[in-house]
Amino acid sequence: MNVNYSFQFQDGRQVDFKVTSQPSEVDSPLPSWARLEHCQCSNCPLKPEESPHCPAATEILPVVTAFKADEAYQKVDVSVTDERRTYSKSTSLEEALRSLLGLKMATSGCPVLGELRSMAVHHLPFASTDEFIMRSVSHYLLQQYFAKRNHKEPDWELQGLVERNQRLQLVNQALWQRIHSVCEGDSNLKALLNFFSMASSVSFSLESQLRKLESKMEGGG
Repeated sequence: MNVNYSFQFQDGRQVDFKVTSQPSEVDSPLPSWARLEHCQCSNCPLKPEESPHCPAATEILPVVTAFKADEAYQKVDVSVTDERRTYSKSTSLEEALRSLLGLKMATSGCPVLGELRSMAVHHLPFASTDEFIMRSVSHYLLQQYFAKRNHKEPDWELQGLVERNQRLQLVNQALWQRIHSVCEGDSNLKALLNFFSMASSVSFSLESQLRKLESKMEGGG
């Protein structure tokens, strides 16, 4: 995986980020909020003596640093390029960061967020809530099909998907707490909250979300 995000601001500033299948290397020393024990997730399986710093916090650190003083509502032109195609959109910084942060967290090496890693390989920038639900459910059902082919018990009722997103919510909430103290603007915080709300839609309202998709698919024949 090799994805490049390029942010072009109205004042001429340009900021670029590259995301690969391997966690980024970040120069030391890292800020205190990136230490594992700082607002550590309640479901984190890591121990400070083995991993002094939170993998997800370390991965999103350059993004938080670059945009910590920016406001979420400002407009930005974003170009996202991978090996197959280029996506571009004029949008709010909040939406663009939600897309970038989600990708970086999934590839950070965090053992909980790593459950999204296989979805990140087929990254879709600027995904709407409907697209997020469609991709999450489709990906999970494909995993269950492969489980059945390999003589394992499939989960066609999506219970595992709900439980997965409940675990992800705990991580999102802890990450929000981590960066709250360093953000002068609200772009990073709103992006994380937006990402959190999408995960919540799978955990708490999956059935209603599926009914919405079902009606759209029936309407489309």
